[in-house]
Amino acid sequence: MATQSPFPFLDGLFRQISNGLKPPAWVVEEVQRRLVLMLNHVLMQEPEAQARLARQTGRVVEAQWRGFSMRVVATPAGLLDLAAPVATPDLNLTLTEESPWQLAQAAARGDKPPVRIAGDVQFAAEVNWLVDHVRWDLEEDLSRLIGDAPAHAVGEAMRRMTQALRKFASGMPGAAAGAQAAAAVTPAPSSPPGPPAA
Repeated sequence: MATQSPFPFLDGLFRQISNGLKPPAWVVEEVQRRLVLMLNHVLMQEPEAQARLARQTGRVVEAQWRGFSMRVVATPAGLLDLAAPVATPDLNLTLTEESPWQLAQAAARGDKPPVRIAGDVQFAAEVNWLVDHVRWDLEEDLSRLIGDAPAHAVGEAMRRMTQALRKFASGMPGAAAGAQAAAAVTPAPSSPPGPPAA
């Protein structure tokens, strides 16, 4: 049984807002452009990620959650750009968990959210590699703005908060059931059989 939100009215409110209140198209596009800029900033710190993405030039990924969707295309530089709205996606990624509360709990535990994947298998493998290996080094970016020592202090505080959140989320009723459900959706990597235990 999944953990229920302590504020169930927030889920209902969020659902009403996402169904009834649609932001103007220019606001959605601007937010998506900012997100692409952030993703490209992170990708530029990982040459291997750029090389892998460059091999997928012209391929389109569509990410969806509830009524929100975003299409990005791989560029020859190994970065991302917004795809044309009429572009046919080669890969569809749909978050199947609709509750923001459940998604926040999964993130706090360090679990991957449940995702339904449809499309090109090879492209999906490359995207999965990017998700598993590319990380934003926030501390490095902060050190350019405020210096090394303050950036390290902020990074340490964030690591402690993350650990506290994970500990809190793992102690919530139903957390084990949520982890088992996530494990059922995301198959564990297979490893070669080792020698029998003595």
